[in-house]
Amino acid sequence: MTDSSTRNIEIMDTTLRDGEQTSGVSFLPHEKLTIARMLIDDLHVDRIEVASARVSNGEMDSTKSICRWAEKSGHLNKIEVLGFIDGTKSVDWICECGGKVINLLAKGSEKHCTAQLGKTPAEHVEDIKQVVAYAKSKGLGVNVYLEDWSNGMVRKPKYVYNMLEALKEESIDRFMLPDTLGILNPTLVGKFIADITARFPQLRFDFHAHNDYDLAVSNIFAAVEAGVCGLHTTINGLGERAGNASLASVQAILKDHIHCTTNICEERLMAASKMVESFAGISIASNQPIVGENVFTQVAGVHADGDKKDKLYCSALKPERFGRKREYALGKNSGKASIQKNLEELGLELDDDSMRKVTAKIIELGDKKELVTQEDLPFIISDVLKHSVEEDKVRLLGYNVALCNGLKPTCALKLDINGQVYEENSSGDGQYDAFVRALRKIYKVTLQRKFPMLTNYVVSIPPGGRTDAFVQTIITWEHGGKIFKTRGLDADQTEAAIKATVKMLNIIENNNS
Repeated sequence: MTDSSTRNIEIMDTTLRDGEQTSGVSFLPHEKLTIARMLIDDLHVDRIEVASARVSNGEMDSTKSICRWAEKSGHLNKIEVLGFIDGTKSVDWICECGGKVINLLAKGSEKHCTAQLGKTPAEHVEDIKQVVAYAKSKGLGVNVYLEDWSNGMVRKPKYVYNMLEALKEESIDRFMLPDTLGILNPTLVGKFIADITARFPQLRFDFHAHNDYDLAVSNIFAAVEAGVCGLHTTINGLGERAGNASLASVQAILKDHIHCTTNICEERLMAASKMVESFAGISIASNQPIVGENVFTQVAGVHADGDKKDKLYCSALKPERFGRKREYALGKNSGKASIQKNLEELGLELDDDSMRKVTAKIIELGDKKELVTQEDLPFIISDVLKHSVEEDKVRLLGYNVALCNGLKPTCALKLDINGQVYEENSSGDGQYDAFVRALRKIYKVTLQRKFPMLTNYVVSIPPGGRTDAFVQTIITWEHGGKIFKTRGLDADQTEAAIKATVKMLNIIENNNS
């Protein structure tokens, strides 16, 4: 085991190559450029793998675009492309794109070498050397993947050692060790990597984990302890089959458990996660470590009570590290402390008797599986304590949305804001989009006011296939630096979203008054 506390671990992110092998994910060229810039400029990832050579014209266009940007910004040596043992073809493709680093895919198990390539190990080594020599003659840096390395070590480690022995004097910057099928566990990873680093102390090794047994991050832990210099990750754990190791989880474990350093900017991990989620169309699980919506939300009232008294339920995994904050859920498990935490953020205070009544109402709603948000609290308080409820300052007097085949959806609406009536219409990419565009005209053009930014839109439809089932729409908004949620419930999805939007408008008007 190495002394990891004195080491800086190099991060190579492969969201744009291996991550794009997630079923159903295909990034557009401008999306790949945006993600590449975010990975390097915002997150400070050391290297990024952006493409596989010779895949498509679109892949060439996006790689050229990334390389042009990287060259202008001084980051070209951080851009890497997967290439193949195909003579001069992959190298020429990468050079045409403006790239400077090839990640050469060699065979790390004898079975792959003989069964897939139909070559002897000696023949394969000779082919690798020829591509390496050609790449160096073209001015490229070379890293070598040992594909299926994990099976190679399980079945015939001598093959792996012979290959490394044959290639160790070549101009290869890194040997990259992938658990291609995700078959390893931490014990085996530690054993194999400790053995390899001891046999070849002069070589640099990366570890590339897959998550088929949900062990990718655990295996990375073992790999670092055993002596690897670099790790491969993806944003949100994207990747083929069960995916790769998530960058956010890897960063947290490296810092908190192994006490290594990296160059990663933790505060930008959440923003990067949301960007990739949007481009990939793959939703982040609400309980995914670090970036999941609920992972910094305390549900049990006893946890909120402990946090209030002496942060008893807090750990080194502080949400502020990742640009987030701790929240306290409202539902049937809520206690007085959870509700008080939410009231404090709203600037509200209740006596003990009122608190008991409000707590009982929230628990009742939770038993009915109704979601209670922080923004619902003032209305619940007014209802339970029989206070006079302030009349809505924004009222939707009427609207009409139209959906016609071959035409963009349209919306005409009539809105009362503080007693003044406004009418507007617009078209959009969907019925709700048309509604919001009409609203924006009223607020931004007529009233010359800022309109909130919609940052997330979640629709929940009960299982069972009933067409008359109630749809719950929860929309997250950002306005004036504050992020909040509103909820709408209706049998019609568009109507549910409109209800949530009108709630948002009233919250803003009440805050402005």
